[in-house]
Amino acid sequence: MKISDLLGAMVQSGMSPSSNDRMRNSIGGGVLEGLAGMFGGASSGRSEGPLSSLGGGGSAGGSGGLLGNILGEAEHAVGGKQNLALGGLGALAGALLGGGRRSMGGAMGGGVMALLGAIAFQALKGRADQKPRVPLGLQVPQTEAEQKELESHSELILKAMINAAKADGRIDEGEIRRIVGKLQETGVDAEAQQYVMIEMQKPMETEKLVAAVLGQPELAAEMYGASLLAIEVDTPAEKSYLDQLAAGLGLHPEVTQRIKEAVGLQPA
Repeated sequence: MKISDLLGAMVQSGMSPSSNDRMRNSIGGGVLEGLAGMFGGASSGRSEGPLSSLGGGGSAGGSGGLLGNILGEAEHAVGGKQNLALGGLGALAGALLGGGRRSMGGAMGGGVMALLGAIAFQALKGRADQKPRVPLGLQVPQTEAEQKELESHSELILKAMINAAKADGRIDEGEIRRIVGKLQETGVDAEAQQYVMIEMQKPMETEKLVAAVLGQPELAAEMYGASLLAIEVDTPAEKSYLDQLAAGLGLHPEVTQRIKEAVGLQPA
């Protein structure tokens, strides 16, 4: 069982009614279409190449969205566009525009990690006390060790999303059956289904998750962003959980606000 495959399938199955809209908001319209075209998903209907909209130009809040503003900086930091995880982002964009396929889980999981990496990089930069590195999820792993580390990060992100879903209380049996049924539809095998069921039935493990990312601000910001994709944030319990998580992760309120803005979560 490859965790990145399972992460992609979980996101594709829809953990929260707002998950897809929040990811679309983060990517931005023009870049979303370009990335989908690059992966062979929904067509943008444009004549220019799919990479033409992926530069670092554009104003904040424009059609390029988060990625339109951040990929140029990340490209420079990692030594070229070829080192960015654009294929995964393209898979994610294709799924969001309706071009997703049954076999897309792994590539889409990579896209989720790349998007969370971009969100984290954007949220942390500009802070005088933070000099963020380009998160591993936004890069193409260059070694087997990096690939294993990315899988480890993917598992932490998956567990954080499931943990957030318990903020209103335990996940009931009906919800577990619904999610597992969706995973079956995307082709997830029995081992992976069992893994998800076990994780959903566990008590909350917020402290354990926080401890696992200690000293890794980029991964901490990714974990917070993933939690925003997993829940609606429309109850006092969910809002309290996010406050507790941010405090445990050591994220400055300015950083968490940037992450919320990136996914389009409006302040209460």
